[in-house]
Amino acid sequence: MRARAVRLTTFAATAMVALMLAGCGGGEANGNVDKEQVDAVEAPQMGACRVLTPEDVAQPTNATKVVDCATKHTAETFAVGELPAELQDADYDAQELGAFAYQTCSAGFQEFLGADESTVMRTIVSWAWFRPSENAWDKGARWYRCDVVGGGEESKTYAELPTTAAGLLAQQPLNDDWMVCVNGASVQGAPKIPCSQKHNWRAVTTIKVGGPEDPYPGDRVVEVTTRDYCSSSVGAWLGYPPEYDYGYTWFHEGEWNAGNRRSVCWAATTA
Repeated sequence: MRARAVRLTTFAATAMVALMLAGCGGGEANGNVDKEQVDAVEAPQMGACRVLTPEDVAQPTNATKVVDCATKHTAETFAVGELPAELQDADYDAQELGAFAYQTCSAGFQEFLGADESTVMRTIVSWAWFRPSENAWDKGARWYRCDVVGGGEESKTYAELPTTAAGLLAQQPLNDDWMVCVNGASVQGAPKIPCSQKHNWRAVTTIKVGGPEDPYPGDRVVEVTTRDYCSSSVGAWLGYPPEYDYGYTWFHEGEWNAGNRRSVCWAATTA
């Protein structure tokens, strides 16, 4: 057997962190704003659907109009709550807020989709979180909102979601419309697409590199651990062919500190 590694860079981990640590800009780029939501102190509606764009998700707050979930939408709110007591006095853009959102929204996202941690790392859908506007924050608003969105960091547009995304990944076999693949020379820099489209790379497994309380072991340890695991894991997934190509996407200290502990293994395949 001869495995041929293809050097790749981070995808899944940075996609989540990019959404989590989105910039502190202003209003919604699509102009579809509900003025009553802009500086709302009260928490948003659980289960609400919206037509969000990547530009909307790049903002820390969102007041896009709610739409009927039976109509076209690209986002659905799956978690709403108050920030914990220890964050009530945090600065508006404090990193601690992002870390809280990563832990809270990631766990809720997994439960909402009906999938394990490995599966949600390999889906084209992702989550975004929002906080109150700065005006509402100054008035004491301390809520958070987690939305599932029909795409990830590199998406130019978002896919339309079903009436509800609850249980979207609970069925076996997994629906290729929602799993992540790539059609290109490598994963690096190529758009992430549903596996139902023509592709030559598929995210097939993940590896948990450390525990929640472990210190960051360093870039080299994370990469080598990921590489070695993915070499054998992808071979097993492909049925141990005599020769195959595999890739891996791994993370750095910033993602580790935010809470991510998983790297992703990719197989060169059209299946």
